[in-house]
This record gives sequence, structure tokens and C-alpha cells, in this order.
Amino acid sequence: MTDTLRQDVLIIGGGLAGLRAAVTAHDAGADVAVLSKVYPIRSHSGAAQGGVNAALGNHPEGRDDSWQRHAFDTIKGSDYLADQPRAEILARDAPERVLEMEHWGTYFSRFPDGRIAQRPFGGAGFPRTCYAADRTGHQMLHTLYQQCLKREVRFYNEWLLTRVAVHEGRAEGAVALHVPSGEVRGFRADAVLVAGGGHGRIYAKSTNSYVNVGSATAAVFRAGVPLEDMEFVQFHPTTLYGTNILITEGVRGEGGFLLNAEGDRFMARYAPDAMELAPRDIVARAIQTEIREGRGFADGYVALDVRHLGEPKIKERLPGIRQIAVDFAGVDPVEKPIPVQPAQHYSMGGLACDENGGTGVAGLFVVGECSCISVHGANRLGGNSLLETLVFGRRAGERSAQAASSGRAVGVEARLVQSVEEQEQEIEALKERSSGERQIALRREMQRTMNEHVGIFRDEAGLRTAVDRLAELQDRYETVVLDHRGRGFNYDLVDVLELGGMLELAQVTALGALERSECRGSHWRIDHPGRDDQRWLRHTIVSYGEAGRPAARYKDVIITDYSPQEREY
Repeated sequence: MTDTLRQDVLIIGGGLAGLRAAVTAHDAGADVAVLSKVYPIRSHSGAAQGGVNAALGNHPEGRDDSWQRHAFDTIKGSDYLADQPRAEILARDAPERVLEMEHWGTYFSRFPDGRIAQRPFGGAGFPRTCYAADRTGHQMLHTLYQQCLKREVRFYNEWLLTRVAVHEGRAEGAVALHVPSGEVRGFRADAVLVAGGGHGRIYAKSTNSYVNVGSATAAVFRAGVPLEDMEFVQFHPTTLYGTNILITEGVRGEGGFLLNAEGDRFMARYAPDAMELAPRDIVARAIQTEIREGRGFADGYVALDVRHLGEPKIKERLPGIRQIAVDFAGVDPVEKPIPVQPAQHYSMGGLACDENGGTGVAGLFVVGECSCISVHGANRLGGNSLLETLVFGRRAGERSAQAASSGRAVGVEARLVQSVEEQEQEIEALKERSSGERQIALRREMQRTMNEHVGIFRDEAGLRTAVDRLAELQDRYETVVLDHRGRGFNYDLVDVLELGGMLELAQVTALGALERSECRGSHWRIDHPGRDDQRWLRHTIVSYGEAGRPAARYKDVIITDYSPQEREY
């Protein structure tokens, strides 16, 4: 079909960031629609377990907490790569945003006096992580979805974004594929807000769901928005051995111990003060070092022990984790330690934007994990990602509504119809191709390359291998062939369309890691030990160069009140 659908604000992505933006944009008077690849309550935000940070001071050990201390912990945790004014916005707005979620209906766990319970999390000076047992993201996602239903926000579910429509430096809408029917449609909008989530599936081992491939991120990148700090990839220290299902940091926050095969609580060697509650990059490297040096269990994992917490506390605070361990590892943590290993979890980098989600393209906004507002820098603290969706989702929603009311372009309809026709022609050309490589072979080779050469420990030789191999895979992608040529529910076609973007994001990640010759946060170059503030206290910005390949430039980190110091825990 060539007719287009129209709204003031089109939000791409039905996770927490997109839904929070939708609520604000609607309340600002905009006609809002949410386009989501999956049904919103199936978004990956629902997999977040441990909690959301806010300096509420509810915990007995957190009476002296403040938003300023939260901001400092965030900046220190980022290894001083976070833009400090934006980290301050995150921390300052946190209490109001969390209490707002409580008033909207989120079932937070409670202390006996009725206040929202808070637990310790890695890299935090105070116990400030609010939680709903170990299903915090699930609770928050349903809360925001209900708020959108209350406002009668329109949803387009099971639509895959294929391109963002931009004309003369302004966003005009989007083109998407309806997966159940195979129909391609244009969506006209005066403002487009992309909240497409992460892209962890570029790695072989990841906590991310299958849908987290970064297709929306890649579409915005192709539309002219640069990628920022993509080399900073968070590897969660504790994922279930064999499946890499997330085992929340909340397990360690409740008092869980990490043990190697010798029964040694080894974090004393790496972070003697913080122990298991050091930032994630430090704990992940510690576990990987134990495994590499032969002190892990034979198959490549360590043990996470909570038996000393007792069955009642485990059932009350960590019911979901216990169920995961029983169902997927055959281990009841009440009786035996959980086998864990690091795996890719989160990208600190993403689409470059300002503190309101604005990009260099007028009317185009980004928010959530697909964006780089630069509050996480080189390493994100647990509990700050859910908070980011609330704080900056609200700000981006407000600004997108303002942008939508500023005026409407002429000739948009015809240009969108042309974009739809071009997309349909591209799909038909794919279906007509009779020989070439299968997408799954290229996908697996990309994932192996990222795991082997762009992982927790990195060096120049491995990164050069990755950059070259990913470029080769991009060339081979041009000959990919479909196994299935049907119209409806053609997930082979979906996988092929998404793979092109995955290869782009993987290449940018590897390129940024190759160029950054230092250790900082999650980026650990064994051939360049130590942090180098003289040369590398700056952000990596990658755009497409003249030759059609990604090219890097740099910009300074915004430093205000907190001078870079050595990071000790």
C-alpha cells in the first residue's frame, strides 16, 4: 500500500523509554503513536531485575544520601567519561521520577515502615536502589503501559522500522514492515522519537533478548545521526552459565558471595573495600581473570553463593532468580551456589544526542539504551539504566511534542510514498536473488568475532582482525539470500534486514575500540595499560565518511565539579 499513516509524534520502541516519552508527549497535547517490533509488555525492559536508583534515604545506612552523592558515584563509576551536567540531571530528577512511578502503581518492595525498600548496588556509596523483588523492570513496564492505555495512546505492534524519513535535515516520518502481513507502510510524523533499545545480539554471549539487535539504532545512523562511545560495552559479571540469562546484581546487593573453584572469595584481591559490590566492569574482569588463570571451574565459570542468606530471604527478595536457576541450571540456590560467568549486557554508547534527546536532525529524538546522552560514560552503574528511561524519556517526550507543534513541512506525503516504494523494491530484489550466503552463517561469524576480539580484554591485533573481518562480512552481506520468500511472518526476511544494521554497529564498536589506546571503564586494552586522560578524556564520534565507511572524530568530555581521579573501590 502507498497511503501513509499520520501522527504528531511517532515513537519507535515500546520499552520503558518509549512509553515514558509517550506519556509526556500525550500530556503535552500531541497526537502520539508508538511503533513497536514486539508487543510493548514483551519489550526487553521487562527483563531488568535489580532496581532503579534514587537518593530517597529510606535505607538505615542511607540517611545521608543526596542527589549530589548519586551524581558523584555515577561520574566516578563512568571512569570520568560521563558528561557531568547530564549525570547531575539524572541524579537530581531521580526521586521525583521514582515516586511518580510509585503513585502510578509500581509495586515496589517495602521496608516494614511502609517506605520503598532500597538495597546496595555496585559502585554506590549508599544503598539507593529501589526494587520490586527481582522483577523491577517488569513491574515498571506494566505500569507505564497501563498509563499509555489510560491515555488511549495508539500502538502499532509487530512493525519493524526499516528507515527514518529525513528531508533537508528534518525528520518527516518513518517506513516500517508489518511482520504478520508483510505490508510496508509509511508513517508521517512532525517529530520522530526513537527508543529502540540495545544491540547486544551482535555478541555470541549476551543477556539480551533475541530482539535486541539495534535495527532502529542502525536506521537512525543511516539517517545521519552519529554514534558516540560505541567501544564501551558492559559485560555483566553474573550471567547463568550455559544460557547467559541475567543473574541480577541484586543477588550481590542482598549479600551474595563470589567464589572460585578453590572456595576463595576472590574479590578481595580486586576490590578489597567494595568486594562483590564493585562496579560491573571491575567484577567482570575479576571473574574473567580467575577463569583465565585456572581458578575457575573447569567449564569456565565461578560460583555465586547465597545459601547463607537463608531460604526465607531468598524466596522474598530473589524469587525470580531462584526460579531461573532451578529451571535453566537445575540448581536451587537455597542448597547450591549458582554457576555464573560474564556476558555482554549493555551498551554505554549509542546515538549522539543532547540532554533532551535532540540530535543534529531537526525533529528527530533518541532516548534509552539506543542513545548516548552520556550519563554512563565508560561504565554504567547498575540501577541507572531504568532511571535513565524515566528521567530522559520524560524530557525527550516533552521536547518532541514541542517540535511537532512548531510547523509542518510541505510535500511529505509524496516523499514518504517514494520511500515506501524503494523499500518494497529492496525487499523484492532480496526475494528474487537465487544464490548467495545464508544470513545465519554471517550472523554467527559476526557474533564469534565480537566475542573473541572485542570482549572484556582487548588488544590491537585482535581488534584489527575484528575490523577487517567485519568489513569482509559487510561485503558478503550484499549477496545474502533468503531461505523463505513468503509474505506474512517472514522472519528470515526480518533477520536479513536486521543483520545489515548489526554489522554496521559491530564495525563501529570494533573501530572505536581499536582507536582508543587506553584502559577506561569497560574498555580494557591489555596492550595499553592505564587510563590516559591527557589523550583520551574525550568522546568517540563516528559518522559515515566519504568512502562510505565509518570514520571517527572526537569531542571533549564536559567536566564541571568533579576532576578526574583514580578510581578505587
